[in-house]
Amino acid sequence: MAQVVLKDINKLYGSVHAVKDVNLRIDDREFVVLVGPSGCGKTTTLRMIAGLEAISSGDVSIDGQVVNDLAPMDRDIAMVFQNYALYPHMSVFDNMAFGLKMRKFDRREIATRVKEAADILGIGELLKRKPRQLSGGQRQRVALGRAIVRHPRVFLFDEPLSNLDAKLRVQMRVELRKLHQRLGTTAVYVTHDQVEAMTLGDRVVVMKDGIVQQIGEPLELYNRPVNKFVAGFIGSPAMNFATVTMADGNGRLTAKNGGLEIEVPAPHADRLRAHTGHRLTIGIRPEDLRVAGDADPAGLTFSAKVEVVEQLGSEVLLDLRVGNDAMVAAVDPVVRVKTQDTLRLAVNPGRLHFFDAESEKAV
Repeated sequence: MAQVVLKDINKLYGSVHAVKDVNLRIDDREFVVLVGPSGCGKTTTLRMIAGLEAISSGDVSIDGQVVNDLAPMDRDIAMVFQNYALYPHMSVFDNMAFGLKMRKFDRREIATRVKEAADILGIGELLKRKPRQLSGGQRQRVALGRAIVRHPRVFLFDEPLSNLDAKLRVQMRVELRKLHQRLGTTAVYVTHDQVEAMTLGDRVVVMKDGIVQQIGEPLELYNRPVNKFVAGFIGSPAMNFATVTMADGNGRLTAKNGGLEIEVPAPHADRLRAHTGHRLTIGIRPEDLRVAGDADPAGLTFSAKVEVVEQLGSEVLLDLRVGNDAMVAAVDPVVRVKTQDTLRLAVNPGRLHFFDAESEKAV
């Protein structure tokens, strides 16, 4: 097992600064997920850990040893790729055994390791087949098995589930989590899917434009995002945002614009009163909105026009127009509304988020 440390890592492609001053410590046996939109530098960072990309500046250490100048094969890592990278002319057994054969392992040791990995992954009956005879999920298991037989210090995963259909992705997420708990190996996982990040990671690293935005446990990112980007990226459906002006009158602090006028509850008001007269961005998660009842205070409700109703079974998503702002509310499936209806929504006062309108940092 191993600890992986990235210190001041940078990657430049000519004038393009793809990865900027990344500092990250991945503890022994930890499962860390790098997540962000396409082009944010997450895969480049993973490839620098693997040794597949040269580091422009900074150090990558594995178990205290700087590995910048070590070849990938000498870093004792195993990587699982998006496209599986299986040899089509080889059987499943030979694909899984290939790396061990190249390292001159004994035949009996190879057979033992392949059988153990195949049993863990439930593909023991597939060892004689060729990749073309396998489904996507089975191919992914073979690619995982090829990594497992190495007994590496670190597993690296580069969007391994992105080629699978939605149902199989959910199943494989569960299998990957169980696999990590069973093997207890340090793992670094790259994905653009925030649901994968939230369900798989012990900690999640959110990246944008080559810069680490926030590092934390999944619920920490969800509940306490440090800026508007993290708030909007983590959570599904995404957080609603609206630009508001803070107004203080009669001892009440309100956040208002053309369609909203929400009284800021006491815990937030004490902190935000210094922003009176200034523009902020208010963030409200769809799940923190509900159809208002008679008991809801008027200061915590607002009017919205329904533009689209999405019936998902376990919940109903309402695409709304609130003044000039588009919003989404995730409401109880018993709610019966139609397109073009106007209704009042209530917010959960303890779940409001506020961001500086210019810097986009949480305030």
